[in-house]
Amino acid sequence: MTRFSLHASFLLTLTLALGCGGGDKPAAKPATPPAASSTPAKDDHGHKHAAHGAGPHEGAVADWGGGKFHVEFTVDHDKQEATVYILGDDEKTATPIKASTILLNINDPKFQVELAAAPLEGEAEGTASRFVGKHESLGKVQEFSGSISGEVEGTPYVGDFHEEPHAEPAKK
Repeated sequence: MTRFSLHASFLLTLTLALGCGGGDKPAAKPATPPAASSTPAKDDHGHKHAAHGAGPHEGAVADWGGGKFHVEFTVDHDKQEATVYILGDDEKTATPIKASTILLNINDPKFQVELAAAPLEGEAEGTASRFVGKHESLGKVQEFSGSISGEVEGTPYVGDFHEEPHAEPAKK
């Protein structure tokens, strides 16, 4: 079975196990772990997360494990690239985890991206707080929503995020 098939099977099982509204609780099945960073990522779109506000990289923030961890989604449309940062319970501090990949699922248009660990300088070998992946659909300028799944110390997590519309500049 291919790696993509394994992730797709996991996602289906996870979706069935969690149902609606279970996005901030640990997942029922294993996932690949995520990471975070303290280096600002490019985001010139001013995206905000409704419950948490913008993250330290100006991305949409979601809970992982009822607030034990947070994940921050950012996108560079020009590069067709998403970056997810793993943050601590304070929603600000980079929190490296032992993982080589995490999984990003976008709702509309529906697609998945496996994000690879991209450790920040100074993070211990085998850990990362930043994960990066590319997909041509990320080039579309829109507010994305979806979920981010991964595993930390044997516990699978999934968190739902939603980018908010851009604020219009004030007219003079």
